[in-house]
Amino acid sequence: MPEEQPVDRAEIAADLDRARRTLHELLDHATAADLDRRSNGTRWTNEQLLFHMVFGYMVVRRLLVLVRVVSRLPDPIGRGFARALDATTPMFHQINYLGSCAAATVFDRRRMGRQCDRIIAKLQRSLANESETNLRRSMAFPVHWDPFFDETMTLEQVYRYPGKHFDFHRNQLTLG
Repeated sequence: MPEEQPVDRAEIAADLDRARRTLHELLDHATAADLDRRSNGTRWTNEQLLFHMVFGYMVVRRLLVLVRVVSRLPDPIGRGFARALDATTPMFHQINYLGSCAAATVFDRRRMGRQCDRIIAKLQRSLANESETNLRRSMAFPVHWDPFFDETMTLEQVYRYPGKHFDFHRNQLTLG
């Protein structure tokens, strides 16, 4: 059986930093009118969508804990948990929408950059301290919650997830 290559932590850390820099560039160049404009393909304004993009990184911190715990349970329990979460998809999407609307009033254009810096710094520290064994742990995910969730995801994939989420929504912004 071939030996598995170690996870490329530097690549993941660089992607985290890329998104952080991109967010700051977007915020630095956006006018108030840009941020108040509706995004393309969502009900959010650009400011609300930018917060939602940052929120993706915030969620990952919780998902990492969840994967570490659920991956130690028998597979049928993990799959059942994912199915139960999938059953709540309509409610999840409503809470996801309204939560980002409300949270963008707190983590607004002046605060979300600092929040992003803090979250990404925490993710990078966490990534640096993960064991290879933990990075390979996996659990079933609620695939209807997000187009970037796979049926089963490893901790490594969870660290890579927010960059995909960020880039997808970046293309929906209607900034200047």
